[in-house]
Amino acid sequence: MNLSELRPPAGQQKSSRRIGRGMGSHRGKTSGRGHKGARSIAGYSKMRGFEGGQMPLHRRLPKRGFTNIFKKEFALLNVGRLDKLEGDSFDPKSLVASGVLKKIHDGLKILATGELTRKIHVKAHLFSEAAEKKILAAGGTIEKLPLKVKKTEAPAPEK
Repeated sequence: MNLSELRPPAGQQKSSRRIGRGMGSHRGKTSGRGHKGARSIAGYSKMRGFEGGQMPLHRRLPKRGFTNIFKKEFALLNVGRLDKLEGDSFDPKSLVASGVLKKIHDGLKILATGELTRKIHVKAHLFSEAAEKKILAAGGTIEKLPLKVKKTEAPAPEK
């Protein structure tokens, strides 16, 4: 016995219903779709959230808030986490490479939670005031990197 000889048990596979094969088949003319209406037409697909003509939930609920398209998303890292990491110099690229941060969208911000017990050098786009004080008090240094600026087209000069 091999895989090419395997067959399903007798009676398990049912042949598909043949529609649109004349009036004698009981599935002719409209092919079981009825007369008129959306579902009678080829290519019909129900809209996502359709509730049979009732006002759909996404239209019954009020609209709330908005999305700020200019929002900046910073990767956040605490001083206490830097203290636990090996090495004495940290920058965004090395932190992503070591797996401490997943992704840096608009920059890296260092926050002050945790204790710092050693001297470190940190390069980041932003520092909280308390984080700056903690790093400098431990004898470390900070270096502020320039923020990424999204370029927009300059308006055309007037004539």
